[in-house]
Amino acid sequence: MIKKNKFFKDKSLNFISFSEKYVEYLSTILKKLDKKKIEKLEKYLEVARKKNQTIFIAGNGGAAATSITMANDLGFDILKKTKIDKTFKIQSLNDNPSVITAIANDTGYENIFLNQLKIHYKSGDLLIVLSASGNSLNLIKACEWVKKKSGKTIGILGFDGGKLLKKCDLTIHIKTEKNEYGPVEDVQLILNHIFAHWFQKKYVK
Repeated sequence: MIKKNKFFKDKSLNFISFSEKYVEYLSTILKKLDKKKIEKLEKYLEVARKKNQTIFIAGNGGAAATSITMANDLGFDILKKTKIDKTFKIQSLNDNPSVITAIANDTGYENIFLNQLKIHYKSGDLLIVLSASGNSLNLIKACEWVKKKSGKTIGILGFDGGKLLKKCDLTIHIKTEKNEYGPVEDVQLILNHIFAHWFQKKYVK
């Protein structure tokens, strides 16, 4: 676990000092990421692309926005910038508010991702879950269901990893103190951009 940070509540810091410490903290978190696991996720994504498998992504709150961004950055954006014949077949489960609110209203918020997977999932597909706490029930239920279908589950998780740390086949653990949502969501988005730019470079003709 990253050493507890007091600067978040330090009233003596001015804006510039606070900003500098925030950036330093982000740098520390990024350096402590398990690079082998990030590389393994790159291989998972590449296999899925070659086999035309769907990569589903889901998250809550800020992670929902990152989920939608990832679907664009690893899908259309790579197609546009590389002209590759076969890009990633990628779908954010946060995209459709009509579907999400219907499921939440009729069967409960904990099923908003699970019920979409029951419609769209095919054998061999991947599920990436983005979570700061690792304890969101809707993500846990989705992961458990995909694993029962022998699919691969990947968690990009913050804090102590929560319950998802042991439920996912592969975890990239962003180690922070609990409730440090900002840094976790920053790193999730940075990882998205690392993958997006890597694949743009890799596939450009």
